[in-house]
Amino acid sequence: MSVQGHIEALTAKHAALEQELHLETRRPAPDESLVADIKRRKLEIKDEITRITH
Repeated sequence: MSVQGHIEALTAKHAALEQELHLETRRPAPDESLVADIKRRKLEIKDEITRITH
């Protein structure tokens, strides 16, 4: 996989997690541990994208 392809895959994963986070936080009683886990995974992906592009 090329670097650009890897970045695109990570960006897609980040967007999917953003959607999952949006759905979870809109529930009447969101699972706070799940919300924290999603945020952690999003940050890890963002950090990896930053590391690759710099």
